[in-house]
Amino acid sequence: MRRSRLAWALLILARVVATSVPARGQEGAMPPVPPASTPPSATSPAEEPLPPLPADMAGAPSPDPTPESSRNLDDGTAEILTPSAIRPAAVPPRPRPGVLNRSLGTVTAGELPAPLFDTPPFLRTEPFPTPGYAGRSHVQPIEDQSSSHFVPVPDRWRIGYPAWDRYGTGHPIGDESPYSIGRILDPYNQNVLKGDYPIYGQHTFLDISALSILDFEGREIPTQTSGFESTSRPFEGNSFGRPNSFFTLDFFSVVFDVFHGDAAFKPVDWRIKLAPTLGISNFSFSEQAQVNPNVLSGTTRTREFWALQEAFVEYKIADIGPDYDFVSVRAGNQPFNADFRGFLFLDINRAVRFFGTRNNNRDQWNIAYFRQWEKDTNTGLNTFNDRGQNLIFANYYRQDFLFPGYTALVSVNYDNDLATIKFDKNRFLVRPDAVGNFQPHEVDAVYFGWGGDGHWGRYNLTHQFYEVVGHDSMNPLANRAQTINAQMFAIEGSYDRDWARFRVSFFYASGDGNINNSHATGFDTILDGPNFAGGPFSFWNRQVIPLQNVNLTQRLSLVPDLRSSKIQGQANFVNPGLILPTLGADFELTPKFKLFTNGNMIWFDKTSVLQQFLYQGNIDRFIGVDLSLGGIYRPLVHENLSFIGGVSMLIPGQGFLDIYNNFNSRSGSLVAGFLTAVAAF
Repeated sequence: MRRSRLAWALLILARVVATSVPARGQEGAMPPVPPASTPPSATSPAEEPLPPLPADMAGAPSPDPTPESSRNLDDGTAEILTPSAIRPAAVPPRPRPGVLNRSLGTVTAGELPAPLFDTPPFLRTEPFPTPGYAGRSHVQPIEDQSSSHFVPVPDRWRIGYPAWDRYGTGHPIGDESPYSIGRILDPYNQNVLKGDYPIYGQHTFLDISALSILDFEGREIPTQTSGFESTSRPFEGNSFGRPNSFFTLDFFSVVFDVFHGDAAFKPVDWRIKLAPTLGISNFSFSEQAQVNPNVLSGTTRTREFWALQEAFVEYKIADIGPDYDFVSVRAGNQPFNADFRGFLFLDINRAVRFFGTRNNNRDQWNIAYFRQWEKDTNTGLNTFNDRGQNLIFANYYRQDFLFPGYTALVSVNYDNDLATIKFDKNRFLVRPDAVGNFQPHEVDAVYFGWGGDGHWGRYNLTHQFYEVVGHDSMNPLANRAQTINAQMFAIEGSYDRDWARFRVSFFYASGDGNINNSHATGFDTILDGPNFAGGPFSFWNRQVIPLQNVNLTQRLSLVPDLRSSKIQGQANFVNPGLILPTLGADFELTPKFKLFTNGNMIWFDKTSVLQQFLYQGNIDRFIGVDLSLGGIYRPLVHENLSFIGGVSMLIPGQGFLDIYNNFNSRSGSLVAGFLTAVAAF
């Protein structure tokens, strides 16, 4: 039926075209067209009878096969004109396209044209260069070419594009243009060494990265003297000497990441990653016995240390749905963060971790077991010596929880720190803490966590809560076993206004109010690195403040835990705790420069532990005001080269003065500044 309609429409159209050619003058007359080579008795195409109407059109009036027209004569009568009368005899019908002359019936095989280009030699085109630096292909052909119509391309990644210099500049370095050819040391365009092209087959990639971190830092911190042995200057009897110190801490690493997969969307099938790292540290103090208990060691110390900081293998166990949800396992030295802001644990260490996603990647989960390596004292890198500490982490993330844009987190974390004795590489006792009875003791603590991170329009919210319970077999400060029950809570709200973000936050860590009982209520972490309340720009967060063979605070930590070392000491839940409200603002001044401003008010939660530890009758709770200013400058508008710097000041309050004032002098404001240069390939 449809075929008959089509034939009808085509023939009517052909006749209308053939009969509607206007007459032309001599100058515009069409040249005569030779008649078609048909027998004289053959019917002209314009006079062929029309096929019968389709059945569903039988009731419609049939058009006249020779449509007529009319014209008015001078006497008022009408003359009927046939198509032959309208068309001048000298102008033959226009030839019609060949498609209208084709039979609408079945075409026999003999009428088909002979195949073209199906005999050797086959047509081959010169391959175009691939964008960036693709390297050599290692994909073996799986079929031979059998026609010039199709050219097999076995390597689907290295399909090039025609050479095109859009701006006619020759692709100079620094200009952006499509299809430009890269170099082996060019990390900005596609590169086989950056995981953009497979190194073997179609699914095996290699990503090589190089990282250099150079940190230069000067600071003023309370520096204990060694009055019983020797001091830097004669007749010096104060407990705290000159506060000036300077150090550099530099890291150089090369990362090799080999993985098998599709390089996008789908999680990798397997991965092997290695990151050898060199750390160089140099410390310079103004007082003796800081780099080593032996005063003959002077006031400066330089150390180097090589480490295999990251080294793990990863394997995808199973795909659990059509939306790329998966279950994988990773074993070896690997990074892990227990929460959104690093309040509890942030480290790279030896572990076995199972992880995956659910519900179209809306949910993520982790179950990890860490057996900690011992850390190098001066660089914080991993050694190959066992630490004697077992850690278990289990957490679950839920995106768009209750509201779109808000992610919730629940976790259970376990810390089992065995009873060991450890002197660090500078010959200071770090396990157990060199206070009280300093007997080896075991710490068992379980942390229950709940946190969230998200935004509602311009408003952002981050919060974290931990409840820790457990047991300490022999706390050095309390000189007895302790039952642990402590809390921590942190919350930050911010408002984004164009290029500025305004922040307000609050941090609380419970303190121990009675050192003489068997209940430890001071909160301590496992190995934290919080990006909170000013983060690395804050004086209180960034600097280690020593106090009588232990530290009041650790480097890159908020909690005043009175432990010997964050990276080598044990958690101490007999501590004064902390209350810290914050106001701050961040400004994206240019695409290259971002400014951070921050102000903290700091109080101890309780001071009875400090009073007994220092044999001091009254210590005020107010620690002081922490002011900081910092910035990140990216001269090339990307992360391959950046400079991070900041200055900070701690204006001491009465509580800080009660602890660090000398007999004949008053502790003044403390100032610190740093500059870090980061270069990456």
